[in-house]
Amino acid sequence: MTAPLTPPHQPRPHDPWQAPPSGSHAVPGGPEPLDAADRAAELKQGAVVAALLTVAGVALGLLWLWLAPRVPLVSDETAVFLKNSEGEEAIGADGTFVLLGLAFGLVSAAAVFLCRRRGGIPLVVGLALGGLLGSLLAWGIGTWLGPTSDVVAHAREVGKGVTFDAPLKLHAVGAAILAWPIAAMIVHLGLTALFGPRDPEPEWDAHGEPEPGAAFGADPAAGPASWPGATAEKGSAAGPGSAGGRGPDDGGTAEERR
Repeated sequence: MTAPLTPPHQPRPHDPWQAPPSGSHAVPGGPEPLDAADRAAELKQGAVVAALLTVAGVALGLLWLWLAPRVPLVSDETAVFLKNSEGEEAIGADGTFVLLGLAFGLVSAAAVFLCRRRGGIPLVVGLALGGLLGSLLAWGIGTWLGPTSDVVAHAREVGKGVTFDAPLKLHAVGAAILAWPIAAMIVHLGLTALFGPRDPEPEWDAHGEPEPGAAFGADPAAGPASWPGATAEKGSAAGPGSAGGRGPDDGGTAEERR
């Protein structure tokens, strides 16, 4: 003697792998896919950010030329020597450029986030590319407007024993050039993670399943009875032997229970 089983065509309750009934739809409110116009607008914004940061490299180059320490040189008409052989002015130029690059990265990332809180890959790429091009432009402006790179001719011009400035240059070129774009990407990522807009989360019931009214567009007051086959499940949920409204222990002969 075996107990009656649930018909195979009826879904088991709270089955996470059960496909939703026909005609149901997912909960709205997730991230909407971008169309061609939105993608074109984001690409345009990224290009504008890259162009603005590249132009801002002029300000970085001028600040570096103004704030970087000078390396004093002196000539005896036969050779050129460092006036202070133990000075740290040479590495001071690199440190000044790095600090300025970090400050420009912080300011540019904060400005882009305030103008476009939603973020996006084109904006991040624009920040990185603009910071890189701006750093390269600043490096070129600083070395071009700084002291001449022809040290021998400059030493002959100023004369013997006269102190003059060495050319302004970077020794750790890679670290100095990448300071601005790396700082901009990190700061923008942190601001987006902390203060960026959040997508609405779906509502779940006590069993870890979406609410019937929210997930499948049904009336929440109808409850689980709005599922197809729910009425059949209610009839079969009465237990074994429910066909006559009497269970196996309600009396009756063994033949009837079979």
